[in-house]
Amino acid sequence: MTSWSRVFDRLMEVISAILIVALLVTVTLGIVTRALGDPLIWTDEVSRFLMLWVAVAGWILASRRRAHIRIRFFHNLLPQHGWRAAESVMQLAMIVFGLLVTGYSVHLVKANYDLEATTVPFSMGLLYVPMLLAGVVTALQGLAELIDNLKNWNNPPFPPTMQEAAE
Repeated sequence: MTSWSRVFDRLMEVISAILIVALLVTVTLGIVTRALGDPLIWTDEVSRFLMLWVAVAGWILASRRRAHIRIRFFHNLLPQHGWRAAESVMQLAMIVFGLLVTGYSVHLVKANYDLEATTVPFSMGLLYVPMLLAGVVTALQGLAELIDNLKNWNNPPFPPTMQEAAE
């Protein structure tokens, strides 16, 4: 892993922590002010913005850590080159998905840029900015994994099982 990717990962961890704290504070503030009979009108809308940003930050971190759920039962039954080929197809799909999300996010940001949120002076385009980042990171992560997969084409894709090692 390069120093740039370590810096990016650490930055995303810090941003995620800040976003979660901001979300918790905003929701708590909304609950407390409602209980006191004088609710703040902006807490629900800001919570929605923050919830989307937290979800996208989680998506980015999970993508970077390769932590998304993957069921590889049938995939792992393939021979080495079949496994690598199937992995390449999945990584190409990940690249295409990331590019599609990026393109659609640009459209959504542009289409909503001139609309103002109801209770806060934010552009509704800001709601879609994290999707733009997530699309770019997803495409780049897919590309990095594809390159790694192709570099290791002749290496076994996973370590031998205990039984295979004993034989």
